[in-house]
Amino acid sequence: MIISPATRAYHVTRHSGATLHERPHGAPLARLLATVTPHPLETSFSQSSDLVPGTPRRPKKSGTIAEVFGGLQGREPVVLPERFAVLKQQICKNPELFEARWRSVLRELENEVQVIGQKGSEVVPQVAYSDIEKGLSVQQVQEIKKRGVVIVKGGVPKEVRRDLLPAFLLSTTSPSSIGSSRWKQSNIDYVAANKDRVTARARAHPALVTTQAALLGLWHTSSTAAVGLRTPISYFDRLRIRPHDPSVFTLGAHVDGGGVERWEDPGFRARILGTEGVCSVFRPWQGWTALSHTAAREGTLQVLPMLTLASAYIMLRPFFARCPGAPARSLAADDWAPDLASTAFPGSVPAKAQELNDESHPHLVLPKTLVSIPRVEPGDQVYWHCDVVHVVEAEHTGSGDSSVLYIPAVPLTLQNAAYLRDQRETFKRGQPSLDFPGGEGEAYFVGRVKAEDVKDKEAQRMFGLAPFDVPAGASESEKNLVDAANRVLFA
Repeated sequence: MIISPATRAYHVTRHSGATLHERPHGAPLARLLATVTPHPLETSFSQSSDLVPGTPRRPKKSGTIAEVFGGLQGREPVVLPERFAVLKQQICKNPELFEARWRSVLRELENEVQVIGQKGSEVVPQVAYSDIEKGLSVQQVQEIKKRGVVIVKGGVPKEVRRDLLPAFLLSTTSPSSIGSSRWKQSNIDYVAANKDRVTARARAHPALVTTQAALLGLWHTSSTAAVGLRTPISYFDRLRIRPHDPSVFTLGAHVDGGGVERWEDPGFRARILGTEGVCSVFRPWQGWTALSHTAAREGTLQVLPMLTLASAYIMLRPFFARCPGAPARSLAADDWAPDLASTAFPGSVPAKAQELNDESHPHLVLPKTLVSIPRVEPGDQVYWHCDVVHVVEAEHTGSGDSSVLYIPAVPLTLQNAAYLRDQRETFKRGQPSLDFPGGEGEAYFVGRVKAEDVKDKEAQRMFGLAPFDVPAGASESEKNLVDAANRVLFA
């Protein structure tokens, strides 16, 4: 099975969603929440047409990133149907054991909230790219696993860093470069730009590829798992340009990849609800590379740096409610009791990202524990586990644009190879990748990169334009995976 780099008693894994697995030395949270099914990487592909490796996916309808989040569209709280109360009863077979684990999580949370409140951004791990090259220390690895986030400083040469954002802006300012590929939210530009020369060069930069392989190496697989953690592929995401002004961004704290689907289906088959907001590849690390310097209060990323503990709390939260008559803001464990009768799944909206605030998840004390990442310079990389609670700062009071290029760490798997095959076709046509709202995208951009413009062999492999090589010292399962992935891509 695939497990996350989590360290304590709580393990969270993600493959188009999340599956919980038991720690041999700690509280078996998975057993508390549901019967654990085999991880999707170890099972046959779903018969859904957009998951079968031999079946190309269809583009999504046109839209914007706003459709991913309930809060961006001013929705009233969603009242879920009665089947969600039944779901809670099906999952919680032993309320007493659930409550014992709940109290244990609350005790740990109280301590961790104090630590983060005192240290703030200092708890976010930072490593030099030279540490990535020589190998992370045991202490660095432990801290990254605990926090679920890391900043990698350096690695991209100064001349490349200096030219990234100006060159990108120059390459996308022709009249035919402005249109459906951009979405503005409170004066923030989200640019679905993947086919310009700047982003293409950045996605295959050796420092980024080396970093991704190192971070993927923090994950663990069974000997037979069909996943190539040493073989990153390129998942085309977006670029964000945020001008300096006092505008307020309305996207709240959230976890990517669906809401109620985390509990509704053991394998987290989010397509049950037809969501527009789920990353359909196995993506252990979301990430971005800074194109400008960005610091606190400059529209940067904020994270809740306690991956395993927060994940356990989020999964348990729907099963408890504040007792009638308890103080309105009480966090005391004695003022909370099991709630298996209501349909409430706080912050969860079908087919949307899981959202959190101080009302829905009060024990996280988000006003205190959501911390801005330390200052980054152009070329610095930021990665976070896809179950980390995060948000973009509400205001940008700095003096320049805050710009980042989203480049996650994604390994080779059969399902990922199928996505890469279909992404390759949208790349050739200049259209948005298939996890994103459709439309003409960059089809009519002047000077956009064509497949024949990608000369670097590593970039060709990462973009699905050339066959993958078998890594040195590969296991039999790795060899079989590379062979099968190449058949998916080039059969």
